[in-house]
Amino acid sequence: MVSRLALYGAAAVLLQGLTGCSDERNAAPARTEVPTPERSAAVAVDGPLVIAFGDSLYAGYQLPREEGLAPELQRVLRSEGVSATVVNAGVSGDTTAAGLARLAYVLDGQPRKPDLVIIGLGGNDLLRGIQPEQTRANLTAMLALLREREIPAMLTGMIAPRNLGPEYVSAFDAIYPELAREYGAALHPFLLDGVITNPSLMLSDGIHPNAAGVDRMARAIAPTVQAALTE
Repeated sequence: MVSRLALYGAAAVLLQGLTGCSDERNAAPARTEVPTPERSAAVAVDGPLVIAFGDSLYAGYQLPREEGLAPELQRVLRSEGVSATVVNAGVSGDTTAAGLARLAYVLDGQPRKPDLVIIGLGGNDLLRGIQPEQTRANLTAMLALLREREIPAMLTGMIAPRNLGPEYVSAFDAIYPELAREYGAALHPFLLDGVITNPSLMLSDGIHPNAAGVDRMARAIAPTVQAALTE
């Protein structure tokens, strides 16, 4: 685990972020990649409806639409006999604040209440140096909204680059497991685990997964998704 953390920290220092752009304007909700009510209503939802709600790691940065995390996860689940529909609600550049601003919009645009919302946000908070307490507050508000609507939640966590200092690292790394316990959410501790340390699974920027990396991520989180749907 130490080598994984060290490599992740090095990548975070060298790169500008999960967005391909570090402009603060990216913190505003980006509607162009959010499923609209019209598009979502056309999705067949005979089985479980899962919303993959995150940033560029969910959106499939620089990949064809069919190779993003949502379609890959849907394929994996269906290969395991789970007839789920996984909606891509990933927006490149989203911070937790931007995610909070658009979560209700995304939920309201679905044909029915989702059976699970998977939240994968926080990486851009790290790369912009946003304080952990703000990240925690935004994720808390999202989980509270899902609880209010009686929608099960799952978190795919991130870990802080070690170069940000022990206090920041300690505060940030505690967010996902603590919130998962508090809100009864399923948890996959680190979305890029086993991917970011393998160059063959990464794009040339060294921080976004390629198609093989996305497939690895989808297969890694699928058991937790299946368990959450069963519960």
